[in-house]
Amino acid sequence: MYHAGDTFDRKPIRLSLQATRQNLDNFSTKWVDQPRKRVKKIYRTMLKKVADSYEKRRVGRVEPRVRKRRPKAYPLMQEPRSVLRAKMKSA
Repeated sequence: MYHAGDTFDRKPIRLSLQATRQNLDNFSTKWVDQPRKRVKKIYRTMLKKVADSYEKRRVGRVEPRVRKRRPKAYPLMQEPRSVLRAKMKSA
């Protein structure tokens, strides 16, 4: 990602990790048993594809940092389950 960003004047932090993984998987089989000159060309093409996965800034997009699930009103289990079951049966 760094090399793709550096080569094509993109910020590596803005490149898509998932797109980079997919491109690496797709291109890795293509340079096996190829001459060195061809491998360089394939590698450069892969870097171009990775650099094209540049994520644009989405202005105005704000996501709240909150927990969706509310804590339950039940106490924490602090004794073994068998002990708690015995207490419930005797009560």
